[in-house]
Amino acid sequence: PGPHLAGVLHAQPPGRHPWFARAAGASRCRPDQAAVASGALRPVGIRLLRRHQRPPRGRTGRGCASGTQRTRGLRQDHRLLPRRRDLNAVCLDRTLVALAQPQQETHMSIASLAPDYIRAIMAYQPGKPISELAREMGIAEASIVKLASNENPLGMSTHAREAAVAAVADVARYPDGGAFALKAALCRKFGVRADQLIVGNGSNDILELVAQAFLAPGLSAIYSRHAFAVYPLATNARGARGIEVAAKNFGHDLDAMIAAIEPQTRVIFIANPNNPTGTFLPGAELEDFLASVPRHVLVVLDEAYTEYLAPEQRYDSIAWLERYPNLLVSRTFSKAYGLAGLRVGYGIAHPEVADLMNRVRQPFNVSSVGLAAAEAALGDEEFIARSAEINRRGMAQLTAAFAELGLEWIPSAGNFVTFKAGDAVGLNQALLRQGVIVRPIGAYGMPHWLRVSIGLSEENGRFIASLKQALA
Repeated sequence: PGPHLAGVLHAQPPGRHPWFARAAGASRCRPDQAAVASGALRPVGIRLLRRHQRPPRGRTGRGCASGTQRTRGLRQDHRLLPRRRDLNAVCLDRTLVALAQPQQETHMSIASLAPDYIRAIMAYQPGKPISELAREMGIAEASIVKLASNENPLGMSTHAREAAVAAVADVARYPDGGAFALKAALCRKFGVRADQLIVGNGSNDILELVAQAFLAPGLSAIYSRHAFAVYPLATNARGARGIEVAAKNFGHDLDAMIAAIEPQTRVIFIANPNNPTGTFLPGAELEDFLASVPRHVLVVLDEAYTEYLAPEQRYDSIAWLERYPNLLVSRTFSKAYGLAGLRVGYGIAHPEVADLMNRVRQPFNVSSVGLAAAEAALGDEEFIARSAEINRRGMAQLTAAFAELGLEWIPSAGNFVTFKAGDAVGLNQALLRQGVIVRPIGAYGMPHWLRVSIGLSEENGRFIASLKQALA
């Protein structure tokens, strides 16, 4: 009786049905004496049928008129098996019995299969979208003022808009994965070579590519307290250890960051101006810092807000690349250039650094619409100048209101300002009820502060009026 059962077992292709995989695995892996303990299992309706032995072919039974020989009946028991039973059938019978027993249910979550360092990450919390507040509060979207995500209140330039609209006609095709035209424009503007450039899906992508190329378990990265949340996120996602250095006046303490370097350190992140506090490091201090950093540590200078710097604050970080091959300058088109929704950023670095990052960069990581708009925006210097001027006036408008209300604020070199709100959660809710969105920054270790982006004059006025009402 065994061969036909063995055929069933071995005729099934691997993965054909989980029942056969379990049965075959059980029959191979457990020795006979341990497969089924005697008397330990309940009968499950599998019977071992009585067998009648035939006389040898060509012979008739003695003393039996019918020519057959009566056989001695075998006592049936799940512990006994007939002689000469095929081994495969024996194993399968025992496996069927085992599978019929109640299995101990396990409650392992699929999430537990992820590494501990992934499960420990807290997801990034962006600013609340206008549409979300409209749904929550039943407010018309047109009446909502969003000053939460440091976007350009002017939107994109006319040149960028025209280029984006023209590029839409060809979105059925993949974009230029090498970003040739945008890189050529960046080379002309900054006097660098194409092999020094990395184009990303926003500058956030550049930061992630740095971590992907240079960090791993057993290595470390350094960043400041109250700095951009993506630095620890990118570090932790690679299993590397983040070293958070205490802030100095809500900004970077460069001496403390130097002191924190260890043999395993591979990356230092510095935001200038810093987000979310707006603090600024003069160029001379940064250059001295670079001279003190060991060459095995890559310094990422995140300049997402550099276009908003006052003329007296400006410095040429790109010129430092010739002297410091361990420097990477990261910038974005999301802020002053007004392309936040198209997600375009870029990094400039030593060719060897850029090459490694481009190896791990996703193919086609920037859309054709984004590439076209960024190229056009890069040449519109008049738009950038106008954006910076509107930002300067809006900053003065907001800080004057804070002074009038007796509120503390942090001097900012970006397109936002952070002020002390006391009960920041309650004040934020009061502003939301009036249709004004600002940014709580408790996740940055500042639970009593709020950050407000600079808007158009009328948007700033709406925020100030709502703030006064909330504080009354």
